[in-house]
Amino acid sequence: MIRSTPQRFRKLFVILIALLLAACTLSAQDSAPAASQAPGYTPKFKGDPARSDSEAAALAYMRVVIRAQHQFNKQYDHYATTLAELVHSGSFTKRMVNTDRGDYTASFKGKRDSYVLTMTPRSLDAQHRSFYAEDDGKIHADESKPADADSPVVK
Repeated sequence: MIRSTPQRFRKLFVILIALLLAACTLSAQDSAPAASQAPGYTPKFKGDPARSDSEAAALAYMRVVIRAQHQFNKQYDHYATTLAELVHSGSFTKRMVNTDRGDYTASFKGKRDSYVLTMTPRSLDAQHRSFYAEDDGKIHADESKPADADSPVVK
C-alpha cells in the first residue's frame, strides 16, 4: 500500500520534533552547573569536580604534586621527602614550594616510601572543601572536617 504524501510528511515531522526535543534535553543537562557549585563558577574542563575557583586552584596544585611525585619515584625509586626536592620534577616549580596557596594552605609529609598531601581552606564550607591525597594518587574531599583517607574520593 502506498502512503499519501501528507502522511509521510506528518510522520517525518513527528520524528523531527522528537529528535529536536531529545537534543534540547541533552543540551540542557550538559550545560547546567552542578547544584553544589558556587553560582558564577565556570567549570575549567568537562567533569571538573571543583565547586569554586579556589577549589579548582587547590585541586590543580594537588594534581601537579601527585604527578611530580610519580615522576620522582619513577626516576629515583623513592618519593621526595620535601616539596623542595620536587622542583623540576614534572611541572613542579620553585614557586610551588610555598605552601600558602591563596584560600588554601598545603601540608606535605613525605617519606621515602609514601607521602601525604593536604589542602586546608581558610574557611571550610560547601565551596571550600578540604582535600587529602597520598601515594595512591587519589584525591579525597570533605566539606565538614579535614579530609583524610576515609573521606569520599573526588570524581
